[in-house]
Formats: sequence, C-alpha cells, structure tokens
Amino acid sequence: MKNKLRIKNMKRFSLVLLSLVIIATIFIGLFIKQKEVQSKEVSADIIEEDIQENIEQEKVSSMSLIMVGDYLIHSSVYKDANKNAGYNGYDFKPMLTYIKEKVRNYDLAYYNQETILGGSELGLSNYPNFNSPYEAGDGMVDAGFNLVSLATNHTMDSGSKAVLNSRAYWDKQENVLAVGSYSSFETQNEIQIREKNGITYTMLNYTYGTNGMSVPSGKEYLVNVWPTDLTINDPEKDQKYQAYKEKVKEDINKVRDKVDVLIVAMHWGVEYTTTPTKYQVDEAEFLASQGVDIIIGTHPHVIQPVTWIDDTLVVYSLGNFISAQYQDDNYNKAVGLMSSLKITKTTKGEDVSIKIDDIENELIYTYYNQSSWSGFKVIPFSSKDISKYLPKYKSVYETYKSIVQKYDEKMAVVPLYEE
Repeated sequence: MKNKLRIKNMKRFSLVLLSLVIIATIFIGLFIKQKEVQSKEVSADIIEEDIQENIEQEKVSSMSLIMVGDYLIHSSVYKDANKNAGYNGYDFKPMLTYIKEKVRNYDLAYYNQETILGGSELGLSNYPNFNSPYEAGDGMVDAGFNLVSLATNHTMDSGSKAVLNSRAYWDKQENVLAVGSYSSFETQNEIQIREKNGITYTMLNYTYGTNGMSVPSGKEYLVNVWPTDLTINDPEKDQKYQAYKEKVKEDINKVRDKVDVLIVAMHWGVEYTTTPTKYQVDEAEFLASQGVDIIIGTHPHVIQPVTWIDDTLVVYSLGNFISAQYQDDNYNKAVGLMSSLKITKTTKGEDVSIKIDDIENELIYTYYNQSSWSGFKVIPFSSKDISKYLPKYKSVYETYKSIVQKYDEKMAVVPLYEE
C-alpha cells in the first residue's frame, strides 16, 4: 500500500516537474524570440542610420562654365556702339543680344579683354595701339560675363595710366573676377578665390608679350608676362624662359590646394594659324602636369583645336569674339568658338573629386555690314537666323568643326539649326 502511494506521488511529482519544464521552455522561447525581434529592430535601425550617414556624407554639387575669345574693339566697333547710343556715349549691348540668351544659363562666363579699357578720358584709339571705352566692359557684364582675362599683347598699348584705369574699372565690378593685370605687387600676389554652388575656383592669366612695349621697371605688376616662345635655339633665352616658368609654378602652388577648380588663361600662339605651335603644346603639357584643370587659349584670332591632356581640358584658341578684322573667303577671323562645360564636385567625408564633362563647342559668327562697317552682331551657328547673316554657313561650319576636332574627333560641336 505504501509502495503504491509512493509511486502515485512520484507520478504526480513527475507531471508537475514536466509541466514546469514545459512552461519554462515556453517562457525561454518567448524571451529568445523577443530578443531576436529587438535585435533585428536594432540592426535595422543601425543599417538605416549607416545608410543615412552615407547619404549625408556624399554631397554632389555642380557649376557650369561658358567661354568666348578675343573682344577686340577696333574703331569701327566703338563707333557703331556710339551710334547705338544715339551718339551720346557707347552702347555695346545690341551686339550681344544673341549671346546674352546663351550666357544667362551659365554660372561662370569667360571672355578675353583684348584691348585695354583705359576709358574715353584718355582718348579712344585703334590699331596698332588700342584704347577702348569702359562701356565695352559694361556690355559684357550686362550679358552675364563674370570671368575676364586682362593680360594680352595690347595691355601696354596706351601706357601705365590706361592699365590703372582698367584695373580701377574692374575693381568696381564686384561679381567679376578679372585677372592678369594689376595696380600693385600686393594685388598681383593676392590669392583671389571665388565660390559658386559650393565649388571654389580661381583663374591665373599670362601673355607671351606686349608687342615690344616694355613694362616699366618696378611696375611688373601691370601685366603678367610669360614669354613662352623664348626657347628658340638660344641658351640665354632658354635660361630666362626657365625663370619665368618657375614663377608660374610658384603661382600655381600658391592656389592649387586652396581651390577645387584652377583655370589658366593663356594669351599665346601665332596669329591666324589654326594649328597650335610646339611651344603652346609644351606649355599646355607643363600646366597639365601642375594640376591645372582648364586651359583657355586666346590671341591667334582664329579657332584652334580643343582636346584633353590627361585630366586637363585644353582649348588652344577660342578665336575672335567681336572684332572688325577683314573677312577673307574662309571667314576665319569672323568665326569664333563658344565652348561650355559642366564641373561636378563630389564630397564624401574627406574625399573630394572634381569631374569636367558635358563639353560643347559652338561656332559663332561676328557679322557686320562690310560696306558701312556697322551693325556688329554675334550670331551662334545654332540660331535660326544664322542663314540671314552668313549665307555660306553650312560649308563654313564644316570647315571649323574639323579644326575643333583635329586632335579629338569625339569632341562635341553643337549642330546647326534645323528647321
């Protein structure tokens, strides 16, 4: 009897123990399940935070640039501007109507001020020693141009006073970066950094010479001279050339690490030749080796090729923008280039990358009435009105398209207007 009772009690104990084990197992399972859910929720939160952090770390911004060439103000050009103003001052704006429509779409717009803006107070003058009215600059600023090179072979045409007048004029244009000619060594050596859309940039500018007109001793700041054609079988000249080269290298080193984009405007080459000289190529390679992003060439007054040297874009010559140079059968001095591009900056943590793409090269034509030397106007070849101003526009287009693409057949040239 006692044995049966003991067995019965043991069975009850076993059932109770089993129940407790089952209940404990269930609770442990639920606890583990809850921890897994919480762990997944935490992991999901961490992943989401990591993704968000990466998104916040990678920032992309962009800036657009358009470029045109030599603004060469012959007497017939400023007389036409005087007529536009009702013979009371000078109005260059009507010459730029078509161009303004294009330029206003870009963040930066470059041109080369070929002739010195010494102002009417010094007396206006024509080739070979130019002096141009301030209103010529007003027209370009009104059209949206905000990046200007001043170092040309004509900078010293009207003496130091004209250079200082020009510098004073450009110093008043707060939204314009004008470089290459200065009023003191202090301003010449000043690092001028500008910013647009989160992208910092600056421009350096040099001319091969000043048409034999010497820059006054002690006033070398008046114009940045880099005589890049001194190395023609002359050891003495080559030594001088190397000294100038080191100075340019110093200029670049002062700014290269302080800006995202470094532009160098070069007034170089041989007039009226569509193929760059050996020294142009050598200098472009040198500038590219120093980390310059964009090289803009002026002075030949005709178009030269656009190409890449490693990661550096080189526009060897934009040709004329506005001038009254004679038009031959090829229209080579009347057809210029208007090049544009996009600059993209990608920032992720401490890593910054710069990309230059969307390059387009559009041909432009400077029209004027050749019998009266009036009615100056710049017309893009993509305009529906190009045929009214240049009947041979199709053949002219093909001629200069081939020059642009001489070193790079993939270099984009904006097509003609199609009805």
